[in-house]
Amino acid sequence: MSNTKQSPYLRFLNLIDALDRINPGKKLDAIEESLLDKIVTSAHAKQPILVGDLISMADLGSQATLHSRLKNLSAMGYIKMVANEDGRKKEVLPTKAAIKRYEEISRCLEKAVRSA
Repeated sequence: MSNTKQSPYLRFLNLIDALDRINPGKKLDAIEESLLDKIVTSAHAKQPILVGDLISMADLGSQATLHSRLKNLSAMGYIKMVANEDGRKKEVLPTKAAIKRYEEISRCLEKAVRSA
């Protein structure tokens, strides 16, 4: 085994893995992570995103798969779905738990870069 220093990115991945082990019931699969990334990014940009917008993202999976992943994210407490004025469409919003997750990920990234 080599004594080379681990890259910041590998340190970051190790920190994220440790974070997931601390919260085992809230580990996201790749599709859930992609959906949550989109939801948080849209909320940060103050651009509403609807359930229909998310389940139409065919590059991530079928509509049934995406709908079930949204239900999982809701059950884990990362998102909430709020009906619009006429009740026909639902906007998807990140919860405080989702924002906290991204803050923890940011701290992991900062720590990995600082230790470079």
